Amino acid sequence: MLDARIREGLTRAEVAERLADGRGNTQRQPSSRSIADILRENIFTLFNGILTVCFLAVIALGDLRDGFFYGVVVINALIGIVQEVRAKVVLERAALLAAPESRVRRDGAVTSVPLDGVVLDDLLVLRPGDQIPADARVVQSTGLSLDESMLTGESDPVFKDDGAELLSGSHVATGTGYAVVTAVGADSYASKLTSEIRKHSLVHSELRDATNRILVYLSWILGPIILITIIGRVFAYGGWNELFVNGHWRRALLDAVAAVVGMIPEGLVLLTSLAFGVAAIQLAARKVLVQELAAVEVLARVDVLCLDKTGTLTTGELALERTERLGDAVDDEATAIALSAFGADDAGNATAGILSSRFTSDRYRIVRRVPFSSATKYSGVVLTVDGAESSWLLGAPERVLADHAESLARANAIAATGQRTLALVRAIDPLPGGSHVAIAGLRVEPAALVVLSETVRPDAAATLGYFAEQSVRVIVMSGDNPITVEAIARGLDLPGDAVDASTLTDDDALAAALASSDIFGRVSPEQKRVAVGLLRAQGRTVAMTGDGVNDAMAIKDASLGIAMGTATPATKAVSRIVLLDNKFERLPDVLSFGRRVIANVERVSNIFLAKTVYGIILALVSAAVLWPFPFLPRQLTLVSSLAIGIPSFFLALAPNRRIYRPGVLSRVLKYSIPTGVIAGLTCIVVYLPLYRSIPLHEARSITTISLFCVSLWILCVLTRPLSGPRWALLAAVSVAMVLVCVIPFTASFFQMHVPLDITLVWGIAVGAVGAVGIELFYRFARRRGLVFDRE
Repeated sequence: MLDARIREGLTRAEVAERLADGRGNTQRQPSSRSIADILRENIFTLFNGILTVCFLAVIALGDLRDGFFYGVVVINALIGIVQEVRAKVVLERAALLAAPESRVRRDGAVTSVPLDGVVLDDLLVLRPGDQIPADARVVQSTGLSLDESMLTGESDPVFKDDGAELLSGSHVATGTGYAVVTAVGADSYASKLTSEIRKHSLVHSELRDATNRILVYLSWILGPIILITIIGRVFAYGGWNELFVNGHWRRALLDAVAAVVGMIPEGLVLLTSLAFGVAAIQLAARKVLVQELAAVEVLARVDVLCLDKTGTLTTGELALERTERLGDAVDDEATAIALSAFGADDAGNATAGILSSRFTSDRYRIVRRVPFSSATKYSGVVLTVDGAESSWLLGAPERVLADHAESLARANAIAATGQRTLALVRAIDPLPGGSHVAIAGLRVEPAALVVLSETVRPDAAATLGYFAEQSVRVIVMSGDNPITVEAIARGLDLPGDAVDASTLTDDDALAAALASSDIFGRVSPEQKRVAVGLLRAQGRTVAMTGDGVNDAMAIKDASLGIAMGTATPATKAVSRIVLLDNKFERLPDVLSFGRRVIANVERVSNIFLAKTVYGIILALVSAAVLWPFPFLPRQLTLVSSLAIGIPSFFLALAPNRRIYRPGVLSRVLKYSIPTGVIAGLTCIVVYLPLYRSIPLHEARSITTISLFCVSLWILCVLTRPLSGPRWALLAAVSVAMVLVCVIPFTASFFQMHVPLDITLVWGIAVGAVGAVGIELFYRFARRRGLVFDRE
């Protein structure tokens, strides 16, 4: 009972004192990354810095035609910023506490206060539907039970007697009570859980990691190469003494800009992000929300898919299929009246709602109820019918039928078919008083089995079959009875026997069970998280589905978290993919888009890195032999646009169902470095006899044509198999290059002064030889598995 001091609650002065010294329920959970951090990390990168310096140099020279390369920098930064700000907004919405106000007693009166107005030692006034705003301890309970499913995964209400601890974020299911606040703000359970959920982390992406490693490698070598290039440019134009004579510094600076721009794969990150982004948009049209772009790639790499049964394999909705009489001790009429009484409980759980749709009667009067408890697994009711009092229990068969082996065996047999069963019994002895009823020693008579059925999703079998064909291991992890879980799984052609996870006492036992079984019942939220960790420690790529807050940390720890559309806000926030319409059949679509992204980005990476390799070779050679650089910046932009950038845009978005193969970075480097060397050597062979024998602008134009020929063939071999649209793409860029050279305006703009003499034949012939070299190496690389022409 409440003593007089506690019943009055805190005084106004005591509340003010607690708010002043920081004992209020203020939620201080800043985002892990501020807008300033996001802007800084996307704008102030090494390559952006290098290209910005180059662009400023172009501005200093006064001819912006050589600065077109900078547009890619701006677009790439914008895409990265938008993506990460979007992720930040999603994470900021991961608040578990949605109740705007709470009821407290202060100065002897009940009042409603905002969430952050609750203070330590406040007296909460609890009634059905209220959310617990802060951790508290019960000081008076009148049949008080809480729904903790959002926090623990337990779907049934949990009774709370005097002295019981209440967790913030849970809801009052039945009864009323008073509780004293014991922890507020950042110290409360929900706040700690939300804080852990909010921690920003990026999904592991092999493509992103490969790109980042390539950029790291380049960052190591670019500094020395740029220094060598600048020194080479100075000496190529007469040394320091002659640098500022007759405008030599302008030509040296323009050469340096061209050399540096040629070394940086500025469009690689852009097209990778674009491929992810377009896939995300197309999936959104299929009611699949991709919350982090790289997630579409990860599902293509998943080899273990962990599923919950309820809401994923089944619709999550229960229906009353039938009742089955147990023995002759209780007649059908008495059974129907008792079930009507259980169904008439307005504060009852979902089972009560199901019973109320089938059983109705006005012949009884309720004397008292014993609410359902997850600890006892049953509820009770004492009622009178025509003046005669009787007591009834409804709950888990293994609890209420423990002393009736034949009836329990029948209940287990039904459960083995995948149906859920509840047992109704009539108590011979009077039910003890109190919120909980101890059934031990209580004599009962079996009355009936209530058979409930779950609806299996019509698409579940086909989707599971698809993943089996793709060699993806499917593991079912459910909190339900293992017998029921096994029956559902077998109906979907999932082999093996179910394991009761409640009997697995430690991580070693769970690891051993994972090695031999794919079906688990009675799995706790912590066990799901441990299982994900164990599988990932084995080198597996794990996807995890879920819908409750209890699943949130397992989803966050998985390689790829997938939430159903009906999931809690916190679970959606930590997931990478949300199935908005709750259709499990959407996952194969995600898989196919992920495969397209991986295969196509690998393809275009070869093109971009070949450009980087020949850019480095030309920069070093021209610096070593003191040549004027073979290209103007705008000429490199021309070749990059026609033979790399524009075609790569189409290739990155083309259909491609090639099965994922690990080792993307290794294959890209082993292919792009040799092809880049061939392209670089081709340019050197063409430029060597020309730069002193004909005007420099003509020598650069012929070398540009040769580079285009080799780049076109690099593109040609990487677009295979060559379909009609791809032939059209190759023809279009070739025609565009010819037009640039023959139309006076574009020829002047790009400084393409092409002489119609033997030098042009020389350039085209050497370019053709380079193309043959690319073709021969491509055939060698295909035999070695470095490139693939099957989609």
